[in-house]
Amino acid sequence: MAHINNILYPVDFTEHHAKILPMVIEMVQKLGATLHTLHVVEDLGHYASFYIPHPSLDKMETDLKSGAQRKMEEFVAKHLEPLSGVTSDVMDGDPASQVIKYAEEHDIDLIITATHGRKGLEHAIFGSVAENIVRNSPVPVMTINPYKMK
Repeated sequence: MAHINNILYPVDFTEHHAKILPMVIEMVQKLGATLHTLHVVEDLGHYASFYIPHPSLDKMETDLKSGAQRKMEEFVAKHLEPLSGVTSDVMDGDPASQVIKYAEEHDIDLIITATHGRKGLEHAIFGSVAENIVRNSPVPVMTINPYKMK
């Protein structure tokens, strides 16, 4: 079995990801891996055809990204203190695509992500970032349903 040196944990700052955090930390510690955290600010470009009064979409995206960076720093400091060498990053674009791009560019060996457990119409409308990551990832993906954990 290949050694797992780098684990990617995409974070969307929802309760779903907070619930699986203890398992992520345990996996990183047991495997002696480096944890990479990533938050993706969704691209607002698909709203460009709508009339948006001030502030502009570009300004809004810049503000969202800088806010996400602050939130990520707080998240790492608060929840990941027991781990050394945690890498954190914020990107913008399509969440699933950016997670895969990050994994390819940073020698990630495993991605661990939470599922939201959407079903039916909600799943059809919103899709699943985790599902898209699983389908397109170049590395193994561990998905955890936060509501099935003990």
